[in-house]
Amino acid sequence: MPRAVPSYLRGYSDLYAHNPRAAALQWFRDARHGLFLHYGLYSLEGRHEWLQQREKIPVADYEKLADRFTAAGFDADAICRLALDAGMRYVNLTTRHHECFCLWDTRQTSFNSVTGAPAKRDLVAELAQSCEKHGLGLFLYYSHGRDWKHPHAPNNDTYAGAARPDYDPPEPSYAIGKAHNLNLYLDFMKAQITELLTNYGPIAGIWLDGIAVPLNHRGRGPQPSPPNSPANAPEFRCQELYNHIHALQPQTLVSYKQGLLGTEDFFAPEHKAVETGGKPGEICTTMCDRPVVSWGYLEAGRGQHKTEAEVWAVLERAAGANCNLLLNTGPLPDGSLDDEDTEVLRHVGERLRRDGFPTLSEER
Repeated sequence: MPRAVPSYLRGYSDLYAHNPRAAALQWFRDARHGLFLHYGLYSLEGRHEWLQQREKIPVADYEKLADRFTAAGFDADAICRLALDAGMRYVNLTTRHHECFCLWDTRQTSFNSVTGAPAKRDLVAELAQSCEKHGLGLFLYYSHGRDWKHPHAPNNDTYAGAARPDYDPPEPSYAIGKAHNLNLYLDFMKAQITELLTNYGPIAGIWLDGIAVPLNHRGRGPQPSPPNSPANAPEFRCQELYNHIHALQPQTLVSYKQGLLGTEDFFAPEHKAVETGGKPGEICTTMCDRPVVSWGYLEAGRGQHKTEAEVWAVLERAAGANCNLLLNTGPLPDGSLDDEDTEVLRHVGERLRRDGFPTLSEER
């Protein structure tokens, strides 16, 4: 029986029937604009999404933030309406950031919004249902190379790239030396990504983050960026993971920032374009870049977010590089959208409907 066409790909039905991933790639090139959402325990404190690492908060102390996570203001329909109003065609949610708190009903850890917090809500499920209803593609951000909780995640003694907070004394929950087994962590991640691709309907893409860790093996030195060999960082079994993703959902696109192996479906660097070798590109940036760049909610950034003119300038820069723009807003501690950003994004959407997107180059 033919696969049902996901709602976001209904305009590409003929191509989808023959080649789902080709249809998804064409849709992605045409989409141009998406909404990024960084939401997690760090949002409760409003002091940056790298709160745990920067302030060296011990794992056991950081876990206590989950006791306050209610997500009472998280409204998937409001998120999708904002994306549509802003002229966007897809949404990307942090299913788990480097802190490793999960926004879905995962069986791999109790550190999640359903069984490990008063929210008792599966935010991925809610957003997946709303995106399908509104015809939006759903991308799922997943912190891959960088993990500040799992005992067998990459450690600082083997990997640079801010793999772990630099605790003194050492964090007792981290496995070290001969007790450390990276494969246990890789199996954990594969199981989680399998959940995301089997329990939530059509997924437009898996968006991996934390690339600095596999790129910076101590003693091996940093690798080229973007690399072009599947042999790069072989211990992370990334090509195996990419193949698994495509086997579960053939239309699902895979990215790993500016490209770890070079075999990703598209490249998604921060703030500026990279050479893509003809593959689709996506620039990600955030509405909050003052006084510092922050992807999660930042109390100190209130009143200083990007203006309509600044967002338009970023759209022009993305268009000039033949890239999509993935524009981030950090939901407030209760999960509600930041009014400072929603007003600007709706004005940008009005301009897009009136004037169209900034001019793209002829070849894309």
